[in-house]
Amino acid sequence: MPELPEVETTRRGILPHVGGEVIDRIVVRNPSLRWPVPAELPDLFSGTRIRDVFRRGKYLLLPTEVACLILHLGMSGSLRIVSADQPPEKHDHLDICFGKGHCLRLRDPRRFGLLLYTLDAPENHPLLRHLGPEPLGGEFTGDYLWRRSRQRRVAIKPFLMDSKVVVGVGNIYASEALFRAGIHPQRLAGSVGRQRYRRLADAIRTVLGEAIEAGGTTLRDFVGGSGQPGYFGIQLQVYGRAAEPCPQCGRPIVGQRLGQRSTFFCRYCQR
Repeated sequence: MPELPEVETTRRGILPHVGGEVIDRIVVRNPSLRWPVPAELPDLFSGTRIRDVFRRGKYLLLPTEVACLILHLGMSGSLRIVSADQPPEKHDHLDICFGKGHCLRLRDPRRFGLLLYTLDAPENHPLLRHLGPEPLGGEFTGDYLWRRSRQRRVAIKPFLMDSKVVVGVGNIYASEALFRAGIHPQRLAGSVGRQRYRRLADAIRTVLGEAIEAGGTTLRDFVGGSGQPGYFGIQLQVYGRAAEPCPQCGRPIVGQRLGQRSTFFCRYCQR
């Protein structure tokens, strides 16, 4: 599933091709995504100009003069810039086409993505209004995490992956940040001290920043907006490396299930 760095990589990839461009038409081949594409959406946005491309958590926001498009890649979605006359393939469900002859094409084999819109401020949309702070923004600090974690008896890894606490820290990067901060993923969130949360917040920012610079992580489904895959996967220290030597102590990395998600850690370096 594309995580925050992959979505940010996509945003940066498509921005030069769609920012400031006038939508000629929107072609919806299959409206049956996670939320059905509204029937009136193509007519509403035809002839409008995309002002910019923003990211909020894992959502891409494309504001125009009349409304704001809300796009999510789901578990397997990707966006490509293609020629308007390029034939669609099986899982190419919709195109946003521009007058210069190119389209923004959504490919989504599992159809867990979405394309919606809002006439109001996007931060007030039901999908976005309860999201926590951005992990790379000024509101996100170790002290903030410490305050939110008090009296919480959930394990720290699912605590970090709760989008109401902080957005965009998915499974991969939660595992990597906890390893760098030396915190066991099963430790109760409420039992971690303020100083350790400060180290953890720094680790989250560092891991996400490195991943964005490397172009996102390629696993099974993600391809960047420019058509180039991300390469952060070669830098992963624990995720997906069960039984391999820990890069710090040399003992085997452990792979377990936690909260129905694969979790990787070193039982000696993380406590």
